[in-house]
Amino acid sequence: MKRIRRHLRDRVAGFVEDWSLPRQLAGQSVMAEAASSRTSRKLRPRLEQADRVGTSICPFCAVGCAQLVYARNGKPIHIEGDPRSPVNQGTLCPKGAGTLGMLLSERRVNHVLYRAPYANTWERRPLDWAMERVAQNLKQTRDQTFVERLSNGATVNHTLGIGSLGGATLDNEENYLIKKLLGGGLGVVNIENQARI
Repeated sequence: MKRIRRHLRDRVAGFVEDWSLPRQLAGQSVMAEAASSRTSRKLRPRLEQADRVGTSICPFCAVGCAQLVYARNGKPIHIEGDPRSPVNQGTLCPKGAGTLGMLLSERRVNHVLYRAPYANTWERRPLDWAMERVAQNLKQTRDQTFVERLSNGATVNHTLGIGSLGGATLDNEENYLIKKLLGGGLGVVNIENQARI
């Protein structure tokens, strides 16, 4: 019973000590001492552990919200909106606020997986191999399907064997470059963007 009374007395004393009204009535500044408590004095900034802060752009859509990435030992520990950005002014939508979870997810695939034709398993391959394979397949398909002239003699210089479907995360500049490379350079006709579908 004594232990319960002592515990109750300590809780009441702690409450009175942490309650800001008596300190305010005693004339302490509301903005400083009067507003603090034992708990708040122990609190530390959650980003105090970061040894680096970098900037990034949210990867989820083409709005281009700026982010601040806080890292410790080269690994991100927190991501928040960058208040200096005229685009998002420090805010992030729910998807953007979840960027850290996406980066650190154990289920995130961060290496190349390749499944050969008719195979039922995926193989891990180097990124250089995958980029070279994409380039070779693109060139082979273009060479096999490229049409210089139609049967009536009209010059078209195009291929219908390749198509491009861009995503909503692409901004105007990236879409411009895709159109120039694929349409102007390679003669691809079927160029579309997910944002229009």
